[in-house]
Amino acid sequence: MTIRFLMLGKTRRPEMRALFEDYAARIARYAKVELTEWRPAGSSARRKPLAEPGAVIVLLDAAGRQFTSPEFARWVAGLRDRGARELVFLCGGAEGFPPEIRALAKQAISLSPMTLPHELARVVLAEQIYRAFAILAGHPYPR
Repeated sequence: MTIRFLMLGKTRRPEMRALFEDYAARIARYAKVELTEWRPAGSSARRKPLAEPGAVIVLLDAAGRQFTSPEFARWVAGLRDRGARELVFLCGGAEGFPPEIRALAKQAISLSPMTLPHELARVVLAEQIYRAFAILAGHPYPR
């Protein structure tokens, strides 16, 4: 399975980037990880498809489905066990994604009922994905 983070804009704060990269490296023990920092205004962004055909595209959205960590782990396991080859998380900036990109997502999840800065939300998402794989592997990290 490939976990792909499609992030609108760059993570500018070095401490947030370092945390995200740490969790991405941990996720890579369980799945291939790809990061795409996307700029909607760039013409080159439109040349390449946002995801492989058949990818599960998930939008981070305050109105999305909320999970506990064990529920999220079971959700990821279910996708993996049903043969999902690519899981793409759309992580917007302060303004979110343009409507045409939002429409590609068939599912939406919320990390919290509270509003998080987008750079922190990226770190929380990466940590929760790592936690999900650790739960599924029986690793002691989640305890």
